[in-house]
Amino acid sequence: MTIGYDIIRETARTLYDRAIKRIPENSKAALENALETESSPSARTTLEFMIKSARRAEEKSTYVCSDAGFPVYFVKIGTNARFEGDIKRAFVDAFDELVRTIEPPILKFVTNPLTGERSYHGKDMPHITWDFVSDDDCIDITCSPKALGSGRWAALEIFSYPRLEEIERYILDVSIRAGSQHCPPVVIGVGIGGSFDHAAKMAKLQTLRPFGTTNPEPILAAMEERLTRAVNKTGFGPMGTGGDTTALGVHIDYASGHGFTPVAVCFNCWINRRTRARIGNDGEVRYLE
Repeated sequence: MTIGYDIIRETARTLYDRAIKRIPENSKAALENALETESSPSARTTLEFMIKSARRAEEKSTYVCSDAGFPVYFVKIGTNARFEGDIKRAFVDAFDELVRTIEPPILKFVTNPLTGERSYHGKDMPHITWDFVSDDDCIDITCSPKALGSGRWAALEIFSYPRLEEIERYILDVSIRAGSQHCPPVVIGVGIGGSFDHAAKMAKLQTLRPFGTTNPEPILAAMEERLTRAVNKTGFGPMGTGGDTTALGVHIDYASGHGFTPVAVCFNCWINRRTRARIGNDGEVRYLE
């Protein structure tokens, strides 16, 4: 068998639907853990409200947030995967089908940056990042719709031979500038090194990393721990209500490069929207998140 257009289209549509109507189980657990350690009464109330809202949205098959964002997919194709048909078109058609059929309807959040016109369609929509994975026989798809709250505050700066202290200070400065406008508690993704575009890609991918995983690079694991503590000491708290829980985690990756070192920082809001599925050569679809 082969992985065809129809399977890709239906999977991409389902992933988007799931992404805006639920939060990952791993994120729910992180919120519940934060509730146990949060010292501020107002912050605890906010966290409780978030957890209840997430559960109710899932039970009622409605939206956790009214901002459905715009469609973003990350696709990893195994080098042993067998596929046929216009799989790129399948993602475009998946979003068109979602717009026609989803209940309740979603608003027009795809925006032309030159005219301000809002629609369900636009240049380079959906955003798709493609990659290949050696010795894998599946197509792995992650959907992470991007909305205004967390998307607005991403930043990137290029340094020349920076010290780790400079990099950490920059990450913290970006987090402080964002304040509570990215709908905390957030996950902070960071990409260090490589090129301008690669650093941004690493940062985004790190926001998709499950909570509780340990960075395999000891230097980065220590940075993540320090920065998570530092961000939470800012006191912005859940949705700006104050408290100990501004970030659920700081996740960092790096790449070798040249003497210039890009540092990219981005955020996923408390909903931390991401859904993932793997499609095997036999056509079976396994939803993982």
